Amino acid sequence: MLTPTAIVFVVTVAALLAGAMLLHATLRLTRRDGRIHRGVARAPGADAIVFFFTAAPQVAGPIVAGWGGLGAAVAGQIVALGVWIAGHEIVHRGRTRGRPRIHTTLRGLVGGWRNHFAVWWTALAVPVFWLIRLAEIFVYPPLTWTVRLPRYRMAEWINLSRHKFDGLVGYDLIWCLYCDWMTGVWSLGSEMLRNVESFWCPIRFADPAKCANCRVDFPDVAEGWVAADGSLEDVATLLREKYGPGVNAWFGHPTRLTIDSKPVDEG
Repeated sequence: MLTPTAIVFVVTVAALLAGAMLLHATLRLTRRDGRIHRGVARAPGADAIVFFFTAAPQVAGPIVAGWGGLGAAVAGQIVALGVWIAGHEIVHRGRTRGRPRIHTTLRGLVGGWRNHFAVWWTALAVPVFWLIRLAEIFVYPPLTWTVRLPRYRMAEWINLSRHKFDGLVGYDLIWCLYCDWMTGVWSLGSEMLRNVESFWCPIRFADPAKCANCRVDFPDVAEGWVAADGSLEDVATLLREKYGPGVNAWFGHPTRLTIDSKPVDEG
């Protein structure tokens, strides 16, 4: 009789492979129905699929078999992913024959085991991205009606499209899809954080190096925040100038621009 840990492993492998086959079959059978494809590729559908493959086993495993269940779930995910990669590359070998691949190119640049280790090592960040995504879904929305921070169509940020790129198969495809989702999650989170920072603490950092490094993600550092040697009176004046009865967005947000892309306060 199988132990709970073994059951978690077997069920994880079987469920993930069955889920992948069902997803492939559904997309193939509904190829002409753009609504289904969009629903699968864009949030919240994309989130549900990514959750099923990346997070669900790691939630269910410990419930069934404790820490051993978590290890079994992760092992099952790795095995299922390996089987899917091998199968997908066999089925689509004609699309890659005689063509360069991302992972083989990188193997030549940095070494085979180095690249393989590094790409799997990055998988440790997936739970962190899920925490960010959950914050985007549950923490940020109440701020849009309590203090009127801008709303976002999450599907415009969280969507998958790299599977349409010609030649992406198996190993290359799966990592590009994970990056596709995680990049959207990070970008949306950064956009939301820009609103939060400028609204609650529009003060430049005392460290010039930090200001320079943060300008890419937080343009308001250079384009509007109060200087580090300023005063609270300056902060209060800035807040009254930038915020009011409308949408309280960060200073460079599109809602603050006219149709000619000029700041609203410049007419």
